[in-house]
Amino acid sequence: MDRFKGSDVNKYRCFMSGEGEKNTTWKYGAPPNFDVVDQLFEEGRTKIWPPGSLEEQVQNLVKTWEMEMFHKVNPQDFKAVDVTNLTYSVNGGKSLTPKDVVKIGGGYNMFLQTSLPEQLRLYNSDKETVDSAKEIFATTFPRGFALEVLEVYSGPPVIAYKFRHWAYMEGPFKGYQPTNELVEMFGVSIIKLNEQFKIVGIEFFYDKGELLASLIKGGRVAATGDSAIDLPSSKCPFS
Repeated sequence: MDRFKGSDVNKYRCFMSGEGEKNTTWKYGAPPNFDVVDQLFEEGRTKIWPPGSLEEQVQNLVKTWEMEMFHKVNPQDFKAVDVTNLTYSVNGGKSLTPKDVVKIGGGYNMFLQTSLPEQLRLYNSDKETVDSAKEIFATTFPRGFALEVLEVYSGPPVIAYKFRHWAYMEGPFKGYQPTNELVEMFGVSIIKLNEQFKIVGIEFFYDKGELLASLIKGGRVAATGDSAIDLPSSKCPFS
């Protein structure tokens, strides 16, 4: 776990610069800049872990995995995960390979999949792409969606931890008005590492309704062409 101590360009994320990344293909042409979301993280976190602690390294591992998942194009450029053996699962659902995640439209769609009838979906993962999903949440959360590790229950090779994601809804979401309020989501995750401390499995457990309910509190934007169901601002089909 000592390899997850940040990098010279970002103290929370590894494998963004240096000799090992000189041939990395970045989705947007260059390594991402996390200054805005890191400021949100530093202003809003509830835990400050000691340098080198297991909690800090798990937090950096998760942030590094997210960075690679969303910003690196080629599987061979991933350093935090063993792509050939990696699987994901959400709320006890079926295991997904990285190729499966690409097929369903990326990480946002993986996290927000639902079996609800189409007319009841606030977010329809069947109709969103990697790029459209990114645009939706970048608009809703212009300062990003920060992550912190709240507790670590077990260390490697099987790491269980509790996490908190948060943001401020400063933009519209799928035809719903921004509230400018804090939006939070809590959950538990289990990460399995191989002997090289690379991720080979990640399980997530959380209530997606906790997130989506917060995004419709402001009510509908007038005269929108959005096709999502028009619900009273106090109700959410996921909760």
